[in-house]
Amino acid sequence: MSGATLKSERPTLRSAFSLGGEAAEADHLRDEAFFASSDYKVMESRTDHRCFIVGRTGSGKSAALQRLEEVNPEHVIRISPENLSLPYITNLQAIRYLDSLEVNLDTFWNTLWKHVLLVEIIRHRYDVTSLEGKNNVLKNLKEKLQNDRTKQAALAYLNEFEGRFWCEADERVREITDKFTQRIGVEAGGAVGAFGVSVTGNGKEELETSKESRAERVDRFQRIVNENQLARLNKMIEVLDENILPSVHDFRYVVIDDLDLEWVDERIANDLIRCLFATVYGLKYVRNLKVLVALRTNIFQELDFGRRGGGQEEKLRALVLDMKWTRADLEQLLNERVRVSAPQVGLTATSIKDLLPRANNTMGKPLDYILDRTLLRPRDAISFINECLIVGVGKDRLPWADIKTAERSYSAKRLLALRDEWKSTYPGIDMVLDKFRKASARMTADEYQQRLDEAMLLLSEPKFQGVKWMTDTTAAMWTSNDETSWFELYQPLTKILYIIGLIGVSKPTGATPVFHLDDPNFIDQESNLSKVQHFYVHRTYQAGLDIQPSRDR
Repeated sequence: MSGATLKSERPTLRSAFSLGGEAAEADHLRDEAFFASSDYKVMESRTDHRCFIVGRTGSGKSAALQRLEEVNPEHVIRISPENLSLPYITNLQAIRYLDSLEVNLDTFWNTLWKHVLLVEIIRHRYDVTSLEGKNNVLKNLKEKLQNDRTKQAALAYLNEFEGRFWCEADERVREITDKFTQRIGVEAGGAVGAFGVSVTGNGKEELETSKESRAERVDRFQRIVNENQLARLNKMIEVLDENILPSVHDFRYVVIDDLDLEWVDERIANDLIRCLFATVYGLKYVRNLKVLVALRTNIFQELDFGRRGGGQEEKLRALVLDMKWTRADLEQLLNERVRVSAPQVGLTATSIKDLLPRANNTMGKPLDYILDRTLLRPRDAISFINECLIVGVGKDRLPWADIKTAERSYSAKRLLALRDEWKSTYPGIDMVLDKFRKASARMTADEYQQRLDEAMLLLSEPKFQGVKWMTDTTAAMWTSNDETSWFELYQPLTKILYIIGLIGVSKPTGATPVFHLDDPNFIDQESNLSKVQHFYVHRTYQAGLDIQPSRDR
């Protein structure tokens, strides 16, 4: 009887117990149980110049930037893209018209970004909230710069905004853009139409009567684009370094996140982001400033730095921080969350291992089993553990059976997340993923090729939305001959499946599969792919695709 009483009093898992939310904005443990990874320390470092934070969804970009803002509230400036009127700008008829003529808008975009960053930093540094405050700031700066005429001339740039200087960024951005499009309208003689009105078309007009007139028009509009305030803005950057943020006590972080939201025309968005990167690169010479830009991996891959990058691609990529997590990092992150959240529901657990079953020869170590079924991202690990905790309510620790049960729902949700992550780049990717349903855990080259053939035939499916990218990817298939190699036919689609993390490969029988996490460039070499004997769906997605695991653990 006393034994039964003791057993009933043992703490058990409750429905209120979890290891936090999967997204940063919904994670109630983000602050109290934050784990400072080595990547976070790079972001926080004032001497490490890596400032472009690139990672897949769920890799912790937003959580890290929010933590930086909370730890340094007086020194962090957050600029939200959705508050910059970017949809308004890119939907203007004038912008679309110039884009249709292939006028190079980079100079305009660079001017816009430098203006936004410069003004936001000044407003934050001097707490400018009124016309009087702005005038006082300018007066003090003029006194400091009275012996430098070029800096004083640059300072005059700020006077042009009169009463709008302290307004929200979107108002100032609209003002600059409206003035620019009005000039385009005047130059076009009003023939292009009402530039201030949004349109749904591509902006092409009946003005294009000949190649010669088009060339002349492009030349005129390009001159307007190039007549800008960049010279004065560049001088203001010097003022920023030497006079506005001269001391380490004035250090500022600028955080720009959520650039991957679908708030802007995709074609122009890439140009906007590419120009932002170039602008941030130019600001790295300001000693007491660090601008941090977060971007999802698939969006970063689409940026064409070579298109108009002026040879800066190598320099920009040197400033990229590719967010990655080790198994040890993820274990520490989970331990910290257990340490904080367990006492809240009466549990005595101090580490994730206190909640998991014992290791055995058949299943191995439970934490290894869980992490094997993630892409080594915090969101994956937290999601899997939370699914296990839901199944294990009422027990004092999780049995293996509950982990296996939770894996099915976890894997299905990860498949949906994979679709959502890549659908803007590869529309219809979910239909391609479904071609691997009930595949062998270790596919032979023949089985894998057959499933790729079925995926390629999606081009004939009326519901398939990825006609453009699939047509480009399978071009060699439709023009092949006896001399066309397997690499030419199947490597392009294999590369996509490899990059998104679905497919891995192995050379000799029994070799450990290689996935994108292990070697991002493995699939690019024909000599590597020619030796591959087996293909694998990543364990994260096997249960969701009803793939029975192989006997080899």
